[in-house]
Amino acid sequence: MARYKIGPARIVFNILNYTFFTLFTLLCVYPLWYVFIYTISDPALVTGTPVTFYPVGFSMYNLSRVIRLDGLAHAFFISVARTVVGTALTVICCMLLGYVFSQENVPFRKLMYRIMVVTMYVSGGLIPTYLVIRAYGIMNTFWIYIIPPVSAYYVILIKTYIEQLPPSLQESALIDGASYLRIFIRIIMPLSMPIAATIGIYSAVEQWNAWFDNHIYTFTNDKLLTLQYLLYNYLTEAERMTKALEGTHITEAMAKRAQNLTPMGVRMTVTLITVMPILLVYPFLQRYFIKGILIGAIKG
Repeated sequence: MARYKIGPARIVFNILNYTFFTLFTLLCVYPLWYVFIYTISDPALVTGTPVTFYPVGFSMYNLSRVIRLDGLAHAFFISVARTVVGTALTVICCMLLGYVFSQENVPFRKLMYRIMVVTMYVSGGLIPTYLVIRAYGIMNTFWIYIIPPVSAYYVILIKTYIEQLPPSLQESALIDGASYLRIFIRIIMPLSMPIAATIGIYSAVEQWNAWFDNHIYTFTNDKLLTLQYLLYNYLTEAERMTKALEGTHITEAMAKRAQNLTPMGVRMTVTLITVMPILLVYPFLQRYFIKGILIGAIKG
């Protein structure tokens, strides 16, 4: 069997190609690696020795301080609950609305669709939103984390995806006597799993990283404290403590505590804790995510 001969030009191209993508991969991975090695570095040594590619010393002080925070387990549960429930509601409601907008026989479909698109460019603002939420009586409740569950951007993606499905599938189901709800559950949803997983990832990341709604709407209820807001308060406290001890007469124990409790170390530890859950979930949905984006881009 004859072997395929690679010319010099092809060899040079392969070398440059592999070199470029290797460097690009390192650039993408290095920020996460830097956060990890800074977190496990000795806080007393990193102030004098810069962290580059390996930890400076080894210490679990940063992680232990964050893990021992009061209410961390409950805050983690609240964040997981809002991520799971909020993502599920967002996917279901956006899928239903996208399916409705994809049906040409829906009355005032174009008008309602255009009104929804306008909300992507014009919003009421923080103060009107606060007044509306207070009028609905959902201040300091868990509902504030999962309402409203509809995003205009997600609905547009779903509508575009559903419109490229073969119309004969729905027509044959209607001839057989299936209702629109049955068609949605038995036909549309299984075929729309790629785009559903795509908006699911978007929504989950948004829910998991959210903390400002906790700061504005539920800050007086400690039972609704989210993990991100708890860590944010801890980071703010660490920075305030460090600034307060600068230039003052402090004892040796206080100086050691201030040296160990560096804002940068706390920031890196908080980043690591908040990013890891998403990094663990993303690989399981990556194939749906890529497929949904590519298919939606063909027509949209």
